[in-house]
Amino acid sequence: MKKTVLASLFCVAALSACESPQQIVTQKDDHLAAAGFQVKPASTPQQIAMLKKLPAHHFVRRVHGNTVTYAYADPTVCGCLYVGNQAAYDRYLAYQQQQSLANEQQVTAEDYQDAQWNWGDWGPWGGYFGPDYGFGPGWGW
Repeated sequence: MKKTVLASLFCVAALSACESPQQIVTQKDDHLAAAGFQVKPASTPQQIAMLKKLPAHHFVRRVHGNTVTYAYADPTVCGCLYVGNQAAYDRYLAYQQQQSLANEQQVTAEDYQDAQWNWGDWGPWGGYFGPDYGFGPGWGW
């Protein structure tokens, strides 16, 4: 049983690492476009050179008078620059925060209280991680 638990934990960890860096950046690019960022392909040698000077896959901010512009350089997936205003940047951040909360809710365990539930029907609980340590009745920190 101990091997089964360890194998399950390994599989979960392996699956979470299945997304390639390119897939992660592509998803981020999609979210930028959905938030209202304009895609500007680097199509000239000068634009390509300028794109490579910016930090890849990070936001930079430009303030010019009363205008704030955000740029996100993607030299690896699309070879482009995403450009947006404060509203687009705020929409992107709000979406990212919403996704973080959704992901957090998926991994948060809930307490289960039901007098009708019989933990004993599921067999012995102790011994999986050492003597007297398991997830059964009386288990606690």
